[in-house]
Amino acid sequence: MEDVVKLNLAQFSLIYLLLLLVLAIMKKSKINQTRLLVVASARMTVQLVLAGLLLTYIFKNPHPMFTAAYVAVMVFFSIRRVLSRNPGLNSRFKRAVALSIAFCGLSIILFFVGVVVGMDVFNPQYMIPISGMIIGNSMTGVTLGLKTFDESLVAQRPRIEALLNLGVEPKRILLPMVNNALETALLPTLNNMLGMGVISLPGMMTGQILSGTLPMTAILYQIAIMIAITTAACMTVFSSLHFGYRTLCNHRNQILA
Repeated sequence: MEDVVKLNLAQFSLIYLLLLLVLAIMKKSKINQTRLLVVASARMTVQLVLAGLLLTYIFKNPHPMFTAAYVAVMVFFSIRRVLSRNPGLNSRFKRAVALSIAFCGLSIILFFVGVVVGMDVFNPQYMIPISGMIIGNSMTGVTLGLKTFDESLVAQRPRIEALLNLGVEPKRILLPMVNNALETALLPTLNNMLGMGVISLPGMMTGQILSGTLPMTAILYQIAIMIAITTAACMTVFSSLHFGYRTLCNHRNQILA
């Protein structure tokens, strides 16, 4: 296989021309999000460049403390991101979400790196990028699940109150909403799995192939990571919602939401 083509700064800069197309479409469609697009693009660039510099240092100077600290920061910011998008959650619900993201995500990461790949779990080359994919997708799943659950609570408030007045237990009322939110959160990941290999080549697999990895090796890694991502997202959303919704019920069979 040919060596990977290294982009120089001039070549790399050309990709930003594509944003002009996005801006033109947004303007024509009267979408007033120009500032958001510019800020998001600039922030993404700065964050990824800083991450690249930091990872370069960590890879050249591997140490368990560096790897553990980087993964801990990933977990912290993912929890912070989810909770900032759901400020209305009570403190116990927030604790359930935080523990679910941390415990479920880290459990799958350690199993993948330590058991499936068979590498030292402090190896930054494996631990950091795999953690990013698993935690990032779990964060997205939880955010979507909580949003769906909250919208169901608001939309079905009259029905909920009517059922409570009839003596129906709060858990029997909320559980179908929890299950619906879990299904909604998992659908993007499941649909992504359905189209892989036919409609799209995933980012991890594409990156490995571009770096010179044999396609079959890249495929095996991609299948493994997608199963890990799906499992982590499912476990994280399930535990966040199932432990979280119980905090909305009090001993007098009332729903505190």
